[in-house]
Amino acid sequence: MSLPDLQTGGVLAGSVTGQRLLSVIAELAKELQRTTFDRDKVTLAAHFESDLGFDSLARAELLSRIEHAFGVQLTVDTFARADCANDVLEALQTIEHSDAAAEKILIPVEYVAQANARTVPEPVAASTLCEALRWHAARAPERTHLILEDDTLGEIRISYEELHREAMEIAGGLRSIGIERGDTVALMLPTSRDYFVCFLAILLCRAIPVPLYPPARLRALEEHVARNAAILANAQVKALISFDKAATVARLLALRAPLLCRVLTPQQVVRTPLDPITAPLTTDVALLQYTSGSTGDPKGVTLTHANLLANIRAMGERIGVTPHDVMISWLPLYHDMGLIGAWLAPLYFGLPVVIASPLAFLARPASWLRLIDRYRGTITAAPNFAYDRCVRQLRDDELAGIDLSSLRYAFCGAEPVNQNTMRTFATRFERYGLAPGAIAPVYGLAENTLAVAFPPAGRGLRTDRIVRSMFDKLQIATVALNGDDAVEIVGCGFPLDGTSVRVVDSEGNELGERRIGRIEFRGASATAGYWHSPSLTARLVRDGWLDTGDLGYTADGELFVTGRLKDMIIRGGQHFFPYELEEAIGKLAGVIQGGVAVCGGSSTTGATECLVIFAETRLPDGPQRHGLEAQINAKTIALFGSPAEQIALVPSNSILRTPGGKIRHAATLQAFTSSGGRLAGRSAWRQLLALTVDSAKPLGQRAFKHALRVGHGVTCGIAVVAVGLWLIAASVSDRDPASNWRRATRASRLFLKLAGIDVEFEDETQALDLPGAILVSNHTSYLDVVVLASVMLAPIRFVAKHELEKQWLVGRLLRRLGTCFVERDNFSSSVADEQKLVQLTAQGERLLYFPEGSFTRAAGLRAFHLGAFRAACLADRAVVPIALDGTRALLPDGNWIPARGRVTVTACAPLEPDASDLTAMARLRDRTRASILAHCREGDTSNLGFVSTTNSPAA
Repeated sequence: MSLPDLQTGGVLAGSVTGQRLLSVIAELAKELQRTTFDRDKVTLAAHFESDLGFDSLARAELLSRIEHAFGVQLTVDTFARADCANDVLEALQTIEHSDAAAEKILIPVEYVAQANARTVPEPVAASTLCEALRWHAARAPERTHLILEDDTLGEIRISYEELHREAMEIAGGLRSIGIERGDTVALMLPTSRDYFVCFLAILLCRAIPVPLYPPARLRALEEHVARNAAILANAQVKALISFDKAATVARLLALRAPLLCRVLTPQQVVRTPLDPITAPLTTDVALLQYTSGSTGDPKGVTLTHANLLANIRAMGERIGVTPHDVMISWLPLYHDMGLIGAWLAPLYFGLPVVIASPLAFLARPASWLRLIDRYRGTITAAPNFAYDRCVRQLRDDELAGIDLSSLRYAFCGAEPVNQNTMRTFATRFERYGLAPGAIAPVYGLAENTLAVAFPPAGRGLRTDRIVRSMFDKLQIATVALNGDDAVEIVGCGFPLDGTSVRVVDSEGNELGERRIGRIEFRGASATAGYWHSPSLTARLVRDGWLDTGDLGYTADGELFVTGRLKDMIIRGGQHFFPYELEEAIGKLAGVIQGGVAVCGGSSTTGATECLVIFAETRLPDGPQRHGLEAQINAKTIALFGSPAEQIALVPSNSILRTPGGKIRHAATLQAFTSSGGRLAGRSAWRQLLALTVDSAKPLGQRAFKHALRVGHGVTCGIAVVAVGLWLIAASVSDRDPASNWRRATRASRLFLKLAGIDVEFEDETQALDLPGAILVSNHTSYLDVVVLASVMLAPIRFVAKHELEKQWLVGRLLRRLGTCFVERDNFSSSVADEQKLVQLTAQGERLLYFPEGSFTRAAGLRAFHLGAFRAACLADRAVVPIALDGTRALLPDGNWIPARGRVTVTACAPLEPDASDLTAMARLRDRTRASILAHCREGDTSNLGFVSTTNSPAA
């Protein structure tokens, strides 16, 4: 039970009258809801309709039971105006206790005890991130979760309640524009309030977020569009949420994404309440995390809610998360370490997160450390280059007054960890309070959600010194003795709980400790594969183990990573990784920091790889550049035993990198080779011109498709007017419902044919021919009535909302077809209308109900009202369940032009009532609903709330 519910129900719920009232309500709810009954939902504040699903019949039964239980008589008007138990309680207390209003509202003692006993405010029962968000928003709505550091706006604090409320409103807006369960929505937003709200909104409406990195440099515009267009196409993105400054890029991307329907900013999403939808399942895809692409085209890693929570919980267990922890981050939110490690994990554990823009760190590295000091941060994360940047660039005067003593766990991952960087960082900042054991090299990858191996908290840096020759030639990690030529490998800790790691050779045979081979893993956090890429998935997974693409070994149970398999260079039978040489060259004067790529290319003999070294520099042509080349060759001979085949000194930002900053070795070498020995990119205006020219073809294709849609819409409009006017004119002059029904059937079939809609009718038991039966159908679209009319030869009476009777043309047509109209808003009239329907059923009339009430755009079978089943039980008539499949997709709510396609109508086996009491009605309702649910191919939304309409509209 949530904290707000307890506060509403506090002492009042504990009073004798309140407890008796809740018992009566709970007993009725249990009879009606049966297996889905949740006692925690029965509170004094729970609304009869929206929270408990009590329609007009159920409320009438509740009134009778309350009067019997309390020995009082309440007027129907008083009860009809009651929205919740609190309203009824006030009426009862007015009669029984004149001083009841003096009671105080308190939080029950047991909740306080539970709160004091809880050491970590963790939603252990949550199975999805959505549940975790709701859990925190309900129990600690005012708790600050996000603190955004903005140079212009200053500090922005966002509570759990604000985050949940705003995300729900955006989710409702996304639903209203057609975002459904399983749709992919791309986010190309900078670090901002909009990003967090929109990400969660996508999850709440059960769609799948696809984070994209926003454009940062004009020089990389062409590459940005090419890469992200490939992601949009592979992910089959339906909508792209971007920001004003990226409007041009967003439009260029939209032209290259065939299924992209909407490009909009968060401000253009109309905030609206979210209709009840099916809760996400643990097996639902919660996120598409596209890999950085350092070794090839980007691949979409599918991560379920179960994957995310398994990894998050395992990380929290390893580092010992407490309620006192504070996360500090500037990491980009399109990368798994920034998104999952630095935000979603703290979201789950209920921690405050201080987040700055990545640009703030790049511009002022000291800002990261000052945030740790200011907010007493205990956990932070960054790739190796960030620690190196702080060591190299920060002056002592920039660090004056900084206190890092609160920091207990500083992750270093996402790229190869350099032990020298870690040591230097720990040494330099120890005098600023940094505990040496806070440094934590970690290992992970998107295919295992984020984390694979972490060291225990407080251990600090650990390395393994191994003999270089044994490492290069035999791929064995032999412990080096004093005097040996050694190479140092960083320890990344031990596999997290729920994740298994092994090292195998090229044949897949498991290797022993200190034998270097391919690192594989499996476990609860592991992805099922790549989105829409079965061939890549097949290469990823083998016998249940996933290939990381990394090489390494284990020693004493700890994982040591030596490098990427595709980065490895084979020369003269020896195996080299580029990282040590890249670090050595990067220290030379004249080389831009981080601007070195050592690549292995194909040689003419094929027996070895030729070595190509790229070094970014600003040195002018002349002796200085020649001297730099000589120094690079000297470093290469010292480490690799021979000089490089080619050294290319290139301008800054020429080496290709992933959005996360990792060097793309193969792509850099390919770009250099294909451009005839040049690596400098084209100017921004040339890139924009090329992109504009390339957009001509997709723009023409989109225009052609739009013209086809317009033409189809005109055809449908003409069909509606022509067929509709003929049917209305013919029906108005003929008062025979049977004749009018036959005309309606012919008109419906003609319209569907003109609209390009095929109807497949399945009725193996001939259930629709059953005399006097009550027909019950799911309701998904305005097409439902037309489709049902097209397959039913014998006349039926639709049960429709009373508002339709008042419409001039439609109302007259429906009356001529024998439609029964029912009141939805007036309690007394509603009950009377229900009684008339029972009488018509008893007389042998065939009625067709939509027991869900009004339909929505959101997919899913909603809760059923009792009207149809009460009539069936009292008149002893069979119920025929009818399942519609496809109408929602062809004409969703809010659309006026149906799409071409196929609809399936399934008439299920008739169901006979077995009694006439309320329990029998609920039983018949549940059997009918289960039959429709099995054939309509939509999820079950009844567990998330109930629609507010009390009767069943036909259109």
